[in-house]
Amino acid sequence: MAIFELDARRAPRRRLAAARAAYLREVRERFRSGAWQVRYRRRLAQSDAVVVLVTALTADLARVAVLTRDGGLGPSTADRVVLVGVLAVAWSLALSLSRAYDIRVYGSGPTEYQRVFDASWKLFSLLALMTLLLPRPGLRAFLLVAFPLGVVALLLERWVWRALLHKRRASGACTTSVLAIGLRDQAERLVREMNERPGSGYQVIGVCVPTADVLPGERILGVPVLGDLRTAGTIAAEVGADCVAVSGSDRITADVVRRLGWELEPVGVDLMLATELADVAGPRITVTPAQSVALLHVDAPRFAGPKYVVKTVIDWVGAAILTAVLLPALALVGLTVVLSSPGGMFYTQHRVGRGGSTFPMIKFRTMRPGADREADVLTAADDGNGVLFKRRDDPRLTPVGRVLRRYSLDELPQLFNVLAGHMSLVGPRPPLPHEVSRYEARMLRRLLVKPGITGLWQVGGRSDLSWEESVRLDVYYVENWTPFGDLLILARTAKAVLSGRGAY
Repeated sequence: MAIFELDARRAPRRRLAAARAAYLREVRERFRSGAWQVRYRRRLAQSDAVVVLVTALTADLARVAVLTRDGGLGPSTADRVVLVGVLAVAWSLALSLSRAYDIRVYGSGPTEYQRVFDASWKLFSLLALMTLLLPRPGLRAFLLVAFPLGVVALLLERWVWRALLHKRRASGACTTSVLAIGLRDQAERLVREMNERPGSGYQVIGVCVPTADVLPGERILGVPVLGDLRTAGTIAAEVGADCVAVSGSDRITADVVRRLGWELEPVGVDLMLATELADVAGPRITVTPAQSVALLHVDAPRFAGPKYVVKTVIDWVGAAILTAVLLPALALVGLTVVLSSPGGMFYTQHRVGRGGSTFPMIKFRTMRPGADREADVLTAADDGNGVLFKRRDDPRLTPVGRVLRRYSLDELPQLFNVLAGHMSLVGPRPPLPHEVSRYEARMLRRLLVKPGITGLWQVGGRSDLSWEESVRLDVYYVENWTPFGDLLILARTAKAVLSGRGAY
């Protein structure tokens, strides 16, 4: 009888062990640690090489055209082959040395684009200096064509690859598998941030907790708890995790993390330390080793200086070019607004800009005259986020206005606000005065920079976002913006406008 009772007690353990083994097999088969990263890196390097080679050949044709324009002799075939080959090899090598193929920057943030640009301008700066020491006929024309053409082509090519990667990640593929280690609430936060955002590129596949009180069959937001801290290294190898993310606690000391790193090193699993810093972008973080401790420096955000001078120049030049290009479209839309319904072409509304000063923001009129004073509509059901009044079926909109709102064409006149210095091309959403009067301290940080025609709010879902998420995105932008980040937002704006998601 005692033997049967012992078997009965062991049965749940055997079933749990069998279930755990089956889960480990399933995860290993699904993720196949590092397989997609190797393929993606190889294809990216190959496509970069093709872009660089085509750019070098195009620049070579421009060089030949310059040299033979006045009846002169063109360069020899050997000279052309050597020049094209040297540039193609040097450019590919520069990209590799600048860590442009680091899997940790694929598909997220501006770092990938920044590394491509840095590698390119540093290479061409060196080549430009070499032209002074080794003058060759037509070399300046060659470089003047190759640099802008190649940089634009490389960035566009990376953008296409990133779009394909995001599409694959949305279907659950091309993700980096993570074993999370930390207290249950810390692990839950990691699971929520990674698994509920496919674009992050990470997916938590298992959890290890510091204590030994692992409950049979326990899950955290659907992710199984596979063991405790003592077995974390073994579990990471068994489950085939690409990396281990450790959240700090009193039980996870520096010595424990060091030993865990030693266990992970032979099996090729990366170690990540998850900090509790929220909404701080990578460029503001610097790690400085000091004896036996690593100091994490977080640079304070700056709201003046050369970077903002560059942003102002880019805003003005970009707005001027866009206004000139879109002038026929602006005239056509304005004429349609006037002819389709009674009222003027523009609607002017006072918004709050940098430093709390107000300015008249210009938009194409999308509603009937006096719509902003119709109390019966303004007091009706609100489809907004509790602070911003929005209605999906707003009866004040004209038929043409609905189309303009859906595709954000009503916001095109804000280019004139940019030219006047009131707004930027990219920035936080320009708030109304009554909204600012309700701001908390952290929300006032949105007013440290100029508001933008587009921004993270625009590309993140617009009116579908909650007020809390809208504020978080705007504050994040204010403290962490970069020129390349602005370019990404502008590129994503085109997709957001065409989809019409959240626009009403």
